[in-house]
Amino acid sequence: MDGPTPTSADNERSGGIGRDGGWFGRSPGTTPIRTTPAPPAPSRTTPPPAPLRTAPAPPPRRTAPEPAPPRTAPEPSRPEPSRPEPSRTAPEPPEDTSDAALLRRTLAEIEPIADTVTSHFYALLFLKHPEVRDMFPVAMDTQRDRLFTALLTAATHVDDPATLTAYLTRLGRGHRKYGTQAEHYPAVGECLIGALARYAPRSWGPRTEAAWVGAYTAISQIMIDAAAQDELRAPAWWQAEVVAHEMRTPDVAVVTVRPDQPYPFLAGQYTALETSWWPRVWRHYSFASAPRSDGLLSFHVKAVPAGWVSNALVHRARPGHVIRLGAPMGSMTVDHTTDNGLLCLGGGTGIAPIKALVEDVAQHGRRRSVQVFYGARRDHDLYDIDTMLRLQQSHPWLSVRPVVDDGPEGELCGQLPDAVCQYGPWHTYDAYLSGPPGMIRRGVDTLVGIGIPTHRIRHDSIEELVGARN
Repeated sequence: MDGPTPTSADNERSGGIGRDGGWFGRSPGTTPIRTTPAPPAPSRTTPPPAPLRTAPAPPPRRTAPEPAPPRTAPEPSRPEPSRPEPSRTAPEPPEDTSDAALLRRTLAEIEPIADTVTSHFYALLFLKHPEVRDMFPVAMDTQRDRLFTALLTAATHVDDPATLTAYLTRLGRGHRKYGTQAEHYPAVGECLIGALARYAPRSWGPRTEAAWVGAYTAISQIMIDAAAQDELRAPAWWQAEVVAHEMRTPDVAVVTVRPDQPYPFLAGQYTALETSWWPRVWRHYSFASAPRSDGLLSFHVKAVPAGWVSNALVHRARPGHVIRLGAPMGSMTVDHTTDNGLLCLGGGTGIAPIKALVEDVAQHGRRRSVQVFYGARRDHDLYDIDTMLRLQQSHPWLSVRPVVDDGPEGELCGQLPDAVCQYGPWHTYDAYLSGPPGMIRRGVDTLVGIGIPTHRIRHDSIEELVGARN
């Protein structure tokens, strides 16, 4: 374990030579000696005059020393002008040495070099425990990003047990699909501590190491317990056969699958999908319908550049192929205990869970106002508008408004969140957002700005949406 390297500072001047002192300079405090000029030397060309007979010179007179200056009575002391007292600054608060503060300092130190730290972590893990390598995908870029995000989130909420437990419970359940077992967690913790100790020298020490060991022990135990509980009621993954594949645009397909066993979920949730073409690479997709009596599940998939799973599902998957499903996740579900209206913003393939919410309201038979704003860049990108308009014709409580960035005159144009401001008021509505991460961020800001409280705004995890699109 590398420790911090101490730095020293020399506060003295080398040699001690100043402008007015030193070996050859005048010493301070001495008085210079005044010398009398010598008489001129006699000329050799003119003979000296004859000496005059004069009286003998008197003996040299001794000069009395100069009298000392008269002593004057000291001047009466004058009171010095009053000087303002220096402002008294409040004492600095004591340094926070709690475990949570120590964790955050470590994360702040490694954040600029997160890729280096996590690469070293995986190097340690695969070198010391090669048996776990098969649990990870071949390409580790997205995995590194998710690891650091998970660490940052856990450290941020380490002093908020309720939030931390909910977050880690979902992670523990989700890790089952990778084949994670309880005995794998100590190996991960050992290598994590090793990577942090090497790349966080300023904040690392025995106290910080103890804080991380304690935090990781608690974090891993929550995940282990969540996985054990989930194992009693659900498999780690489901096999699902593709039964229909419909191309809506050159890069958007509606994929319908049949799970090999019952798959319980709620409208508005999402799951992780894995294809046989890219083992151990999972991406998140929302269910495009409410639970159906025939047990089929539908997903709207858009092929994105360098999207391994999305391109496989759009361009390679066909009826008969088998994919794997993770457990359902997400809390963007309808609260059926209230009569609040639903304000729904769906951008691009984000219309899929919005459609599921509409079907869910219809199945419960309650006449609640549902206002849907369906956004896309161009008209032909509204690939599911016909389905939404048919639902509007069947349900008088439903209103569907297409919003196009560059649409023709007479239609709603511009950014999807801005179009919502042209209608309303929305203070009696619960808001649901689904689409690209940027649209969700802008949408939340817009809705809060028009008075909808944050606890009534629901959307998928932005971090997971980013992972699904990379």
